[in-house]
Amino acid sequence: MDLVVKKNDLLRELQLFQGIVERKNTIPILANVLMEAKGNEIRMLATDLEVGLRCGCDATVEKGGTLTLPAKKLYEIVKALPETEVRITEDKNGVKVAADRFESRMQTLPKEDFPAVPEASGNFSATLPREAIREMVAKTQFAITGEDTRYFLNGALFILAPTSMSLVATDGHRLALVNVDRPKDAKASKDAKDAKEDIRAILPRKTLWELGRLLMEGEGDIRYERGENHLFFEIGGRMLISRMIDGQFPAFERVIPKGNTKRIEFERERLTNAVKRVALLSNERSRAVKFQLDKGKVEVTSSSPEFGEAKETLSVDYGDGNMQICFNAQYVMDFLGAVNTDNVVLELKDETSQAVMKPVGTEGYDYTYVIMPMRV
Repeated sequence: MDLVVKKNDLLRELQLFQGIVERKNTIPILANVLMEAKGNEIRMLATDLEVGLRCGCDATVEKGGTLTLPAKKLYEIVKALPETEVRITEDKNGVKVAADRFESRMQTLPKEDFPAVPEASGNFSATLPREAIREMVAKTQFAITGEDTRYFLNGALFILAPTSMSLVATDGHRLALVNVDRPKDAKASKDAKDAKEDIRAILPRKTLWELGRLLMEGEGDIRYERGENHLFFEIGGRMLISRMIDGQFPAFERVIPKGNTKRIEFERERLTNAVKRVALLSNERSRAVKFQLDKGKVEVTSSSPEFGEAKETLSVDYGDGNMQICFNAQYVMDFLGAVNTDNVVLELKDETSQAVMKPVGTEGYDYTYVIMPMRV
């Protein structure tokens, strides 16, 4: 292999691999990126056996070939180089990466050791609107647990219906659900068009994070395919490949309460600042903050034996009788940080039943956040 590539073009693609490749891995080849030079481009692939990413960039290829290089170390070297062209050359002693007056030689691992990664069939199930998916991921990914022994909770459920799509995540203490209407998909495969039932798949937590990263730049819709065991997301010429979590996601519809008649509307920024300040003196382990509801006001309070106590009063339009309810402050802050409307609403039934938080005045999507109260 012998090629020349612009530093920034290569760096942009290598950066996307950094969340996929694990530093500590029992399988050494998984720390490497597979590079293939052919025609006038370089194609790259990285995987951790759960999530994979294929991408590439233009290059001047003098001699084609395929090799593997350590993904993180290559990224660090390219990032440190001046704004110039990078030459990658393979010989019997390794791989030379050079630019300007800099020259390095890196060790490679056999390309034959790199695991096979599934290919999309090209028969995509649906075309998904980029902005809607980006919003759905941002509003649910924080609610996924990372260490639950119930492996089906270590991901989010994606539901693709003929006229809508939903993404839902829960860690057993809170639940985030986003529903979005979708236009009729003229490009959907025949199988997808003929489907009478929703297409459901559980996406791993890591897939959601990588999907969110890929959607931060660029434009254009996403092509989505569900294979037998894998999901494929084609985004701006890049392909994110994800293993599906095999399991039965909880019946989340039953968790969403229907009888929460007490309703309090807050200015989102005021509530955010109040919870943030009061939580500073909350118990470090429980992170508990208490909402004391009274006519025309809500007192947000916290206390801990080691630090003391704090209180902030918010004026609200409320007259449904006194009650108090306690929440994990971080769970409340996660929701408030994910929405961008001026106002949010808190819907309650009593001190022990799950509460619902929603943004007020959203357009194009419906966002429901269920949060379990704490008993302290």
